[in-house]
Amino acid sequence: MSEQAGPSASASAARRERQQTVVMATLTVLAGAVDAISFLTMGHVFTALATGNLLFLSFAVAGEGELPVARPAIALGAFVLGAAAGALATGGLVARHRHWFAAALAVEGALLALAGGTALWRHGTGSLTAHPDNLVIAVVGFAMGLRADTALRAAVPGMPTLLIQVSLVRLVHGLTGATGAGVAAGPHPLPRVRLVATVAGIFAGGVLGTLITPWGTGRALLAVAAAVLVTAATNVVLARYHLLSPELIG
Repeated sequence: MSEQAGPSASASAARRERQQTVVMATLTVLAGAVDAISFLTMGHVFTALATGNLLFLSFAVAGEGELPVARPAIALGAFVLGAAAGALATGGLVARHRHWFAAALAVEGALLALAGGTALWRHGTGSLTAHPDNLVIAVVGFAMGLRADTALRAAVPGMPTLLIQVSLVRLVHGLTGATGAGVAAGPHPLPRVRLVATVAGIFAGGVLGTLITPWGTGRALLAVAAAVLVTAATNVVLARYHLLSPELIG
C-alpha cells in the first residue's frame, strides 16, 4: 500500500505544479497585455505595474511638468483599493471553503469588461490616448489590485503575475549557482521554468497588448477580459471533473 501511495502522491504533486505553472503563466501574459493597453492607449499610465505609477507620480511632484499627476495617482489609489477589497472578500471565500481563485478571476474579468464597455460607450472604438478617461483607469487599476491579492494568496513560488524583478534575480541566482537566503524556497530551489515563464510571460503579454491596441482601448480590454473569464471558467470545469488540483482553485 505505501509503495503505491508514494509514487501516486509524487505524480499528483508534479501534476499540480504543472497546472499551477500553466494557469499563472497565462495570467502573467494577460497582466502584461493590460499594462501595454493602459500605457499605449490610456495616456501613458500603468494599471498593473504599481511601481511605474509611483515613479511617474514622484516625477510629476518633483516638477516634471509634462507628466500628469492625476492619472498615476488614480491608478495607484485604485490598485490599493482593489488589493484591499480582494484581501477582505477573498478571505471570506477561503474561510467558507469556496472556489476563491475562480471567483476572484471572474470578478477581475467582469471589471475589465466593465472598463472596456465604458471606454466603448464614452469614446467609441478608438484609443483614449488623446482623451484619457480617469474612470476607465480607475476600474482597470482596481481589477489589477484584485489580481495582486489573488496572486499573493495563490502563493505559487516565482509567479506573482504582475512583476518580474524577484523572479529575474532568482533566475540569475540559479544560473550562477548562487546560494543564500531567498534563493531557494524551502528545501529545493524554485523551479526554473516558473521563473522563465514569469519573465517571458510579461514580455509576451506586452507584445500581445501592443498588437491589439489598434482595436481601440475598449475592444482590447474586452478581449483581455474574455481571456480572464475563460481562465476562471476552465478552472471551475476542470475542478468539477477532478482534472485540476484543488490547491490552486480553492
